Amino acid sequence: MGSRGKKIDFNLYLITDRKQAHGRELLDVVEDALKGGVKAVQLREKDLSGRELFELAKDLRAITKKYNAKLFINDRVDIAITVEADGIHLGQNSFSPEDVKKILRITHHAHASRFLIGVSTHSLQEALNAEKEGADFITFGPVFYTKSKARYGEPVGVDKLKEVVKTINIPVFAIGGIKLKNIKEVISTGAHGAAMISEIIAAEKPKVMVRNLLEEIR
Repeated sequence: MGSRGKKIDFNLYLITDRKQAHGRELLDVVEDALKGGVKAVQLREKDLSGRELFELAKDLRAITKKYNAKLFINDRVDIAITVEADGIHLGQNSFSPEDVKKILRITHHAHASRFLIGVSTHSLQEALNAEKEGADFITFGPVFYTKSKARYGEPVGVDKLKEVVKTINIPVFAIGGIKLKNIKEVISTGAHGAAMISEIIAAEKPKVMVRNLLEEIR
């Protein structure tokens, strides 16, 4: 089962995509979002080489620490451990949470007991499996249509999100097409929070957008 003793102390989960930053430096966009109140950032730049990703992760680690925010690395356990990230986020074709915990034990990770594991899910069964395998939280979606999540199938909708929230016992973050105009509806399902890319990364003023989003879900 998931480590229910680990507190997930954030509601907005920012996922990076530098290609949506409209030519701005990703680090500048993320820092602006952190100034607005984001407390968790997932580095997800799948087209970068290992070296490029590692260098970006180091820079993001420094910025997130400055704002007392958590840093998650998508899939790359080695980079997460090396830059002392707060956790890892796994896809359905990645390691299992059990595998990650084994790696943490083998490497004698100093903060293994606090290391958080998130898992992307797109169905109730995947959500149940993630909980059983030891995930600390999941993302579930796409709730609404979004181009970046279209390959995962049709939107699951708010009712399916509500079913997942009621069925599993670890925090659920809605993902996929979450915007300022619908985040309140998403949170009303009982979801712990929302994972977002474009609404924040592509925003003209990320800091202002984050503040508006947080105001909607308070």
